[in-house]
Amino acid sequence: MAKRLVYQQGDVLLYAVDSVPSEASPLDHCILAEGEATGHCHEAVGDGVALLEHSGTRYLSALRGARVTHQEHAEQVVDPGVYEVGRVLEYDHFAEEARRVMD
Repeated sequence: MAKRLVYQQGDVLLYAVDSVPSEASPLDHCILAEGEATGHCHEAVGDGVALLEHSGTRYLSALRGARVTHQEHAEQVVDPGVYEVGRVLEYDHFAEEARRVMD
């Protein structure tokens, strides 16, 4: 199944996926992304919410739903499901390269 964009909060994207890879390891926090410029973070909160990682990719397991919070963005309510965490990219035409948006 192809990934589909479901939610965006600032520079964080959540794509609905069918499942988390079985090799993924649980993390001891639910911080989806930390802000490089401000020190703020995008964090998933809710009952039973877990963040896992495999090969540098993070996955959010929110089987009862979640709220994604950030100090400078409106809270985002996420439906129950499993999501791959991505980041918005910007293209620098002068450097001819894509890079993650700095939050």
